[in-house]
Amino acid sequence: MTQIAETPAYVGQSVPRREDAALITGRATWTDDITPAGTLHMAVLRSPFAHARIGGIDTGSARALPGVVAVLTGVDLAGEFAIGLPCGWPVTEDIKIPDHPPLAVAEVNHVGDGVAVVLATDPHTAQEALGLVEVDYEQLPAVVDIEAALEPDAPLVHEELGTNHCYTWPLAVGDVDAAFAQADVVVEGRYVQQRVLPSAMEPRAVVVTPEPVGGAFTVYTSTQVPHFVRDLLALICGVSDSKIRVVAPDVGGGFGSKLNVYAEEALAFVLARRVGKPVKWTETRSENHIATTHGRGQIQRIAVGATREGKILGMRVELLADMGAYLQLLTPGIAVFGAFTYCGLYDFGAYSFECKGVFTNLTPTDAYRGAGRSEAAYAHERIMDDLARELGMDPAEVRLRNLIPPFSEPRTVPSGVMYDSGDYEATMRRALELVEYERLRAEQRERREAGDAVQLGIGIGNFTESGGLSPSKVAAGVRLQSGGWEAATVRMTVGGKVEVVTGTSPHGQGHETVWAQIAADALGVHPDDVEVLHGDTAIAPFGRDTYGSRSLPVGGVAVHVAAGKVAAKARAIAAHLLEAAEDDLEFTGGRFSVAGTSGPGVTIQEVALAASLASNLPEGMEPNLTADHHFDPPNFTWPFGTHICVAEVDTLTGRVEIRRYVAVDDCGPIVNPAIVEGQLHGGIAQGVAQALYEEALYDAAGNPRTATLAEYHFPTAMDLPSFTLDQTVTPSPTNPMGVKGIGESGAIGSSPAVVNAVIDAVAHLGVTHLDMPITPEKVWRAVGGAGHTASTRQQ
Repeated sequence: MTQIAETPAYVGQSVPRREDAALITGRATWTDDITPAGTLHMAVLRSPFAHARIGGIDTGSARALPGVVAVLTGVDLAGEFAIGLPCGWPVTEDIKIPDHPPLAVAEVNHVGDGVAVVLATDPHTAQEALGLVEVDYEQLPAVVDIEAALEPDAPLVHEELGTNHCYTWPLAVGDVDAAFAQADVVVEGRYVQQRVLPSAMEPRAVVVTPEPVGGAFTVYTSTQVPHFVRDLLALICGVSDSKIRVVAPDVGGGFGSKLNVYAEEALAFVLARRVGKPVKWTETRSENHIATTHGRGQIQRIAVGATREGKILGMRVELLADMGAYLQLLTPGIAVFGAFTYCGLYDFGAYSFECKGVFTNLTPTDAYRGAGRSEAAYAHERIMDDLARELGMDPAEVRLRNLIPPFSEPRTVPSGVMYDSGDYEATMRRALELVEYERLRAEQRERREAGDAVQLGIGIGNFTESGGLSPSKVAAGVRLQSGGWEAATVRMTVGGKVEVVTGTSPHGQGHETVWAQIAADALGVHPDDVEVLHGDTAIAPFGRDTYGSRSLPVGGVAVHVAAGKVAAKARAIAAHLLEAAEDDLEFTGGRFSVAGTSGPGVTIQEVALAASLASNLPEGMEPNLTADHHFDPPNFTWPFGTHICVAEVDTLTGRVEIRRYVAVDDCGPIVNPAIVEGQLHGGIAQGVAQALYEEALYDAAGNPRTATLAEYHFPTAMDLPSFTLDQTVTPSPTNPMGVKGIGESGAIGSSPAVVNAVIDAVAHLGVTHLDMPITPEKVWRAVGGAGHTASTRQQ
């Protein structure tokens, strides 16, 4: 029996996640669970060198191993690909884009570059065969440092390009030189965004099945972007996109690393086509560290000019961004994406930005949670603390003096873009109140005066981010080769249930729960009567998928509008059935009734049945209750927040312990508070991890020093504090729900808050700069040497 919601007000409630039961009881379906009959298993032989020429490859011994079906090289497969792996964000007209074959043909350019592929009847045999392939390498000099890569005598990653310089992307707003000339003080900082490994719980995997008739293929893959995979595999492999069905089953996290089309997906596809059997590949954790994209990888130089009263007049930003060896789907645009938020929440008159992309012989970089925006927030919050120290002011006071005043309609900010809405002071003051800021400052003074070995630091991380990625016209303006719309279909079945088809593709965000809440409110049904379909291009042929804090403010809004269209059609049919005017109808508890009468009215389920029977509809109305909507937002959304970290630093051992963490975020109206809290918990943990633990390290020859989880450090639950979370609500005027997105906020606000807290604890000892990750050894050495690298210039 269909349930009727007594009070259709599920938006805003912590409805339990419907996804969790299967996930926590082992009933989820991961790509690695899928093994069609006759599947062959693929393994990839990867280069042990960062840079080398391939002299020859001997596959004879591997091919002779029982159970091996084929051993193929890049030369063998060159004719299978119409193009190499594409870059979808060529940020400038003169950008240099090297060829990126799915298997290296003549040269390898990073450790992990694929050189041969094995097909075998089982995965163990495929792995064994890799050890029998002999490759003649001629090792070449490797480039691992992005500053050294631009020196005139630096080795070249790609000889044919003639340079390691990929592109230069500038932006200037206002008279920056004049602003700095008028400044009483100029503070400059050099900050490093180390490489990090996204390390999703589920490594990548793909299964490609050729269909028995029609030349079609089904691709199961652990991805954030099934529509991108379909469209780009069609281009890479020279197949009509109508012949490719891509399914993203349950996906165990992505954090940006699965926002891509990878060599292994293309290889599995052409091999399945070649042998006429299903082909499966599952990544090992060690492969994940060298073959899946890395995050971050920047050197940031930022300067602010300010008055003696702490008012900022201008800002300069210069970035070097590590591309790695190739340009993956979004590699060049990640650093550029942050260009618009280095000004943060602050109001000043002049701003300049320049980013140089640089090739190195390392794994390519690409999107990682908070891509571009996290790096920007880190830089502007570090420089705010440096400015406060130079002026002898409290860091909170400097920020409060520079915040953009409250606004509810779009306004232009120093970087030249338009933020949608914000009340930054209210959010920041709420965070200061929750953390008991003045009491903490008093405790800090007491500890300093007592010479306590364990010092207290308070770090602030203010931020805003460009969520809701992205309006199609804006995407075109920055040369991103993708529309920013999202699609949804909402339909009521003849039995009165609701189906929602969404173009977004979740990997842990809770779309099934939240989209059901949205549709349930619009149609007056219970969320349990809403089925949400996603992640299958045969079911949802249109979509731009999930990344960039866009799911709710673009995809969820599409569901909201489509459901509203269904409700409007239902109202028109109900008015016809009740012989009343539409304006006279009330819709409560899933039932239409005529206002001021005692008649029973009709339920929306009865309307759905009438719409299907189609024998008694308004003149000219089509049967069935169904509607589509493609929502292309007019602007980004701009969620924001203030995160405050309270850290204790043992000056004798360098150990850092987070004593308290407060985050006040504003993502507009909240659909499901529990899901928002979960997103913040995960994001904050990732930001803390970058601040204190994680770093992908290489030696001078480009060999990874953190190739396994034994060497790559990250926090456990025991290393993290409880989080105090709160929200302010500033609706966005860019969409009818007013929502802004929350998926990346925790990762953006947390790393600067943590780093600022650690430095604040030891700044009185002369330590005013530490680069991430702030390990105990770094702190111990810095306290002993009182290192200081931020420079200032007085006028």
